[in-house]
Amino acid sequence: MGSAIVLLPLTALALYLGGFVFAIVVGIVFALAYREWETMVTREPLTTFGGALIGLVAVSAVVFPLWGWMGSAAVIVIAALLGLSLGGEGRIWRGAGLAFFGLVIVSLLALRGNTVDGIWAGVYLGFVVWMTDSAAFFAGRQIGGEKLAPDISPSKTWSGALGGLALGTIAGTVVWIFTTSSPWYIGTGFAILVSIFGQVGDLTESAIKRRFRIKDSGDIIPGHGGLMDRLDSLTFGAILVFLIGLLHLGYGNVAAGLLHW
Repeated sequence: MGSAIVLLPLTALALYLGGFVFAIVVGIVFALAYREWETMVTREPLTTFGGALIGLVAVSAVVFPLWGWMGSAAVIVIAALLGLSLGGEGRIWRGAGLAFFGLVIVSLLALRGNTVDGIWAGVYLGFVVWMTDSAAFFAGRQIGGEKLAPDISPSKTWSGALGGLALGTIAGTVVWIFTTSSPWYIGTGFAILVSIFGQVGDLTESAIKRRFRIKDSGDIIPGHGGLMDRLDSLTFGAILVFLIGLLHLGYGNVAAGLLHW
C-alpha cells in the first residue's frame, strides 16, 4: 500500500506532463524491468554487458519524442543484436525480452502522444488494469474455489479472474463515459478485452518464471516483488490498445483511434 501511495501520483503526474518527462519515466521503469529479465534468463548476476543493454532500453524510450518509433526501434534492434551476439543459454530469451519491452515502450509513448486524448487513454488503460488486478486478488482470496491454471500459477482462481474481469470492465466503462462521447458499449467491449489480455499477461509471466524456477522477478517494490510482477498485466493491455488505435486512425492518432468512434 505504501508503494502505491508513492508510485500512483508520480505516474499520474508523468502521464499528465507527457513529452520527455513521460518518456524518461517509461524508460527508467522498463529499464529496471529489463534488469530483472536479464538476470532471470541468464541465471547469473548482472554483468557490465547486461548493464549496457539496460541502458539501451532506457535510451529507446528517451529518443521517442525526438525520432518516434523508428528511433526507438533502431535502439532496440542494436540492443537485441548485441544481446544475441553474446551467445549463451539465455541469448534467445534475452533478444525476445528486448523486442517485447521495446514494443511496450513504443505502445505506451505512442498512446500518450502529445494530446489530451493521450492523457485520457492512459487513464482508461490504467484504471482497467489496476481494477482488474486488485479485484482478482481480493476475490480470489475471499471466495477461492477452482484453480484457474494450477500448473502455471497455483494461487490464481476462476473466482479471482471473473471478479477482476467484472470490476475492470465496470471501471473502464465509467472512465470511458466521462472522457469520450463515443458509445458506452464500445468502451465496455474494449475494457473486457484489456482485462482479459492483462490477465493473460499475468499468466504468461507466471509461466516464464516457472520455466526459470523463480518465485518473484525481483524485490524492488517492498512487499510486492519485482517490477515485472507489477507490469505484466499493463504490458499486454498497452499493446492491445495501441493496436486498436493504430488500426482505427493510424500511427499519428493512436489515442484518438482508441477513444473516438
